[in-house]
Amino acid sequence: MATELLFRDDAYLRQASAQVLAVGERGIELDRTVFYPLGGGQAGDSGVLLRANGERVLIQDTRKAEGERVLHLPAPGAPTLVPGETVTLEIDWERRHRLMRLHTALHLLSCVVVAPVTGGNIVPDKARLDFDIELSQLNAEHIERETNALIGSAVATETVWVSDAELEAQPELVKTMSVQPPRGAGRVRLLKIPGIDLQPCGGTHVANIAEIGAIKVLKIRSEGKHNKRVEIALQR
Repeated sequence: MATELLFRDDAYLRQASAQVLAVGERGIELDRTVFYPLGGGQAGDSGVLLRANGERVLIQDTRKAEGERVLHLPAPGAPTLVPGETVTLEIDWERRHRLMRLHTALHLLSCVVVAPVTGGNIVPDKARLDFDIELSQLNAEHIERETNALIGSAVATETVWVSDAELEAQPELVKTMSVQPPRGAGRVRLLKIPGIDLQPCGGTHVANIAEIGAIKVLKIRSEGKHNKRVEIALQR
């Protein structure tokens, strides 16, 4: 049974109720969740599951399982849930919001550095993209200035769905060489930043790019012949 992904329709949803479907060594499975699972370079959410008796089950990570199922990984020593019980889900919102801001910032970064993307990663304190480009073509001051200029344009983001066939007909939409968008479900989710960017992405993003706030380039370095890394962080 696939987990209903509530964050897919509303990345700002912080709480929800859900029913426990299964509890095992790999984690806790619920019928629905607001917890984003590790994927697409974005770290999985953390937070708590609240039982009716007031007990708190700390969730330290969230991962994907087969068939669009999501596993919530409890902290060692956490109370054991029982299949069938109803719990209240609460994500660590401050952490999630930083991930949303950084993930959206990487979309803008991919427009400032025009080169194939060979990898990426987003954690709460920093994010990075790897590009297939000559190191000499990357200038930290230029990248920081141009990315912040885009952020300052305060454009609202949009979610767009296209069919598998439509995506196949527009291969230029796929910028990331290391992670291909999932196909086979009939449609693919895209993040649209009007006038700036349009590409497949299943992550969580801010509603308006102004919400990112200013970013800073932490470092630029070579990670191999086809991987030049640009690492950024939020200025606040």
